[in-house]
Amino acid sequence: MVKLSDEMKEDFAKMRVFPFATASKNGEPNVIPIGMCRLQEDGETIWITDNYFNKTRKNLEESPRASLYVWGAEIKGCYQIKGDIEIKTEGEDYEKMYKMVKSIGEKYPAKALVVMKITDIFECKGGPEAGKKLF
Repeated sequence: MVKLSDEMKEDFAKMRVFPFATASKNGEPNVIPIGMCRLQEDGETIWITDNYFNKTRKNLEESPRASLYVWGAEIKGCYQIKGDIEIKTEGEDYEKMYKMVKSIGEKYPAKALVVMKITDIFECKGGPEAGKKLF
């Protein structure tokens, strides 16, 4: 798997809302804003909470790949992150995520833990390096 650099980790930590893109088995794209998105200590795994996924959940079940990007006014870089997805609705990792979400607010259902293993990172700033594979 691919790990984020230290600078990328700093940028990731500054993000509040991430655009999260999926596609159906027929290639129909879908993108949503997600807020409960945490980079794990290994630097190569991202935990995403499924509170209200609809098309996104169906897409992930049909085609377990996704992409998100890190960019904003306070961010040094601009990175598109792609990865393989595993959906967990039970087990130790799911329970850990569930408790974390419920500590934020009881209103969040925490239906599933979406585990993204990073496979690729691309530059997404404009210019001659746009789209360049970084890792």
